[in-house]
Amino acid sequence: MDKLIFAFGILLIIIAFIIVITDKLRTKRILDSIEKMLHSAVRGEFSADSFDEGRLSKLESELSDFLSSSALSANNIRGERDKIRSLISDISHQTKTPIANLLLYSELLENSELSDVERSNAEAIHEQAEKLRFLIDSLVKLSRLENGILSLEPKETALYPLLQNVVREFMEKAEAKGLLLELAKTDSVAVIDEKWTREAVANIVDNAIKYTEKGSVKISAVDYEMFVRVDIEDTGIGIPEEEYSKIFTRFYRGKAVKQKEGVGIGLHLARQILSGEGGYIKVGSKEGVGTVFSVFLPR
Repeated sequence: MDKLIFAFGILLIIIAFIIVITDKLRTKRILDSIEKMLHSAVRGEFSADSFDEGRLSKLESELSDFLSSSALSANNIRGERDKIRSLISDISHQTKTPIANLLLYSELLENSELSDVERSNAEAIHEQAEKLRFLIDSLVKLSRLENGILSLEPKETALYPLLQNVVREFMEKAEAKGLLLELAKTDSVAVIDEKWTREAVANIVDNAIKYTEKGSVKISAVDYEMFVRVDIEDTGIGIPEEEYSKIFTRFYRGKAVKQKEGVGIGLHLARQILSGEGGYIKVGSKEGVGTVFSVFLPR
């Protein structure tokens, strides 16, 4: 009798061991299957046809359904992105010639013998055509960045030559207003996309000159462990503290600058560029005293 109980106990242990091993193998197979599906999804190669639903657990089946719908959504997004890419290309191409003609003819009018009223009208046409050109160019650039049509390519870049180019671009505009445009020497190096970072800094410098009537615009750089901080400091009209977060939104124009030139997209574009390469932008200001925009670029 004791031998029978002993044998029965051994049998139960063996059965329990087999159940545990089978369960572990089944769990491993399920995890392997899920891992395979996830790897396929990450590579963008997931297809429900690759998996036999008859062998799938409920969890695997639900994950397969989810990834199938995600793959379909990804394909739809790619299709929509292609349509946006085509639309942006068409807008950029189709508007260049009409705007160039508007600028050309307005300049010809300005150089003609006109009455004061006619000359004023010709100058207004030229100004509005320039604004339209800037707006379309900025929107095209912004759309290309936001939709991944253009990608940033950061690499180690010396900042001083980049900042010198920005200063050269705006020196004439600053001198025309009697402003001092200064650049402090720097040996700073950052990991950035040079072309797009120059675009971002140029937008900020352009704003600084635009909203400063007397004094100066100064550009300097300071090294930190993780970032290089580039300051663009002006002695302009300043920005109310409650507008700090609003000025980076698309098309926002502050109350104090609504009558000045501009479309309210330069700072938004600058922030998109900087965040896209791992940097960021901050602002500090005092009304009637001036503003400092601090651009943080990754090292």
